Amino acid sequence: MAPALPFALPPLVPVSSPWGPPANEASPSGLAFEGAPYAPFSKGDKLGKLADWTQDPGRDGRDQRSGRQNYGRSHRDPYQAYGASTASSFQFQNVEDESSFSLVDSSRTTAKPRATFGQGGRGGLVLRSRGGTQGRGGARGFGPGAGAQRSGYQRYTGARGGHQDGARTGGQRGGRGGRRFGWKDYDKPQRLRDSSVTISPDWQMLEEIDFNRLAKLALDIKDGTDVDTYGFTYYYDKSFDRPGGISERKLQVIDTLSYNPTTSDDPVIQQLAQKDEGRVFATDSILSMLMCAPRSVYPWDIVVNREGDKLFLDKREGGPLDFVTVNENAAEPPMEVADGSKDSINTPSALALEATFINQNFAAQAVVESDDKHEFAHPNPFYNPEEETEPLGSRGYRYRKINLSAAAEETELNLIVRTEIDGTIKNASGEDSFITIKALNEFDTRAAGAGGALDWRSKFGSQRGAVVATEMKNNSCKLARWTVQSLLAGADQMKLGFVSRANPKDKARHVILGVVGYKPRDFANQMNYSVANGWGIARSIIDMCLALEEGKYVIVKDPNKPVIRLYEVPRDAFDEGPADEEKQEENE
Repeated sequence: MAPALPFALPPLVPVSSPWGPPANEASPSGLAFEGAPYAPFSKGDKLGKLADWTQDPGRDGRDQRSGRQNYGRSHRDPYQAYGASTASSFQFQNVEDESSFSLVDSSRTTAKPRATFGQGGRGGLVLRSRGGTQGRGGARGFGPGAGAQRSGYQRYTGARGGHQDGARTGGQRGGRGGRRFGWKDYDKPQRLRDSSVTISPDWQMLEEIDFNRLAKLALDIKDGTDVDTYGFTYYYDKSFDRPGGISERKLQVIDTLSYNPTTSDDPVIQQLAQKDEGRVFATDSILSMLMCAPRSVYPWDIVVNREGDKLFLDKREGGPLDFVTVNENAAEPPMEVADGSKDSINTPSALALEATFINQNFAAQAVVESDDKHEFAHPNPFYNPEEETEPLGSRGYRYRKINLSAAAEETELNLIVRTEIDGTIKNASGEDSFITIKALNEFDTRAAGAGGALDWRSKFGSQRGAVVATEMKNNSCKLARWTVQSLLAGADQMKLGFVSRANPKDKARHVILGVVGYKPRDFANQMNYSVANGWGIARSIIDMCLALEEGKYVIVKDPNKPVIRLYEVPRDAFDEGPADEEKQEENE
């Protein structure tokens, strides 16, 4: 018989469930578990330690704003506390209602502003955008506002009426020089330019040439010889060439006439064609566009007339070749209103009209009008003193013959090109030498499309090289064309004027900051322009056009791709009818 126990066993309450303490059944005193916190667990949990006194009590198994915010993502705790996933059940909770409690404090506290994106602040990230959203503004729609047509000629005057833009266009404001580090380049809206001429469905495309193919061509050509000369030129005002620069001089509006008719409307070229002086006829503006085609970005077009065994390269009246582009080669060129611009005076079309206006008036102001002038062999062939009231401006026309045939070719391919001279200057030996006068213009260094240009007023005197280098980058095509035109004309120097707005918001008033002179061939070397490549391009396109049958064709530069295309068009294409003439008279 087992000995009796020295203590009495407590009575056991029968339960329906044999596992865990009783839930609903009556429990003896001392074993009341009602209301006690209980952490559910799995039998597979590891019991590494019974309690973890080093764990952050505010973490509660979740990521909080602390130094260990993302600790659990890349690291694993070597110890797992029993019931750690529900540790909040054992945390102390204040059951008192503190909603009615408020702290009364009469002292004023100033919260320290936190640096935000794009703002200043110590320790804050500051990123400033240079330039607005890039857009593309087409060269189409320059309009005939800068000139008046008379007797088939394009007449330009220096009056303010010629400096009107009929388009409500603009360039978006922004910082200088475009956005840095490619910030949000993926979010740039794609801007598509319009073609300079509407491609009709009945036009047949004959050729398509990529600019990469044109860049590989080369042809060495000798300088041309004069066939005939017309007009007169005044002598250049040397006060613009002061070594220290000139003080700001107001750009004057001078009412003079200058003519720039197309090839087929030139009576001198028609006479030379009848005398079989050459097979190909063009003007320096048209030929320079072909020779500098790989540098062009804006759309343009050249009309090709094939008559007999001769070839005439023409331009459309009021087309892109009649106007001077601005910042065409900039990383973010000016854009039109349709692309989101808000400044109507800084669009490609408005800037082209302004630049053309500046070039005409600056060329007239940079010469000294007097009886002492250089007279060419014949008077101006386009000026009729009985019909015109404005005085004739300083302009000389040299019709030159250039042999485009290579040394191995037996037959000669002669090109007749009409070149222009803007002024005359005395050289060291006292003889007259010819110059061309052009002008670069500054509109707003902080506007979209400025191309990171320096402030000319503060930098032109001290950093003239940097200013010129920036213009070579932003206006590569325009400067290359001016250089080619100077070489074609046989000019000894090319004078570049730097003209800025008197007020960035006023496009009608300008000041002259200085003039820099260059020899055309040296300037071409500085721009890394190959004259041999330009002649190779011209010869290839001329050979392609000479192989065509008689008719009318047009060479169109694609507005959005580095490609030129040759189309066959009807004979009456681009011809102005009576309705077009009446509409033009109404616009004038």
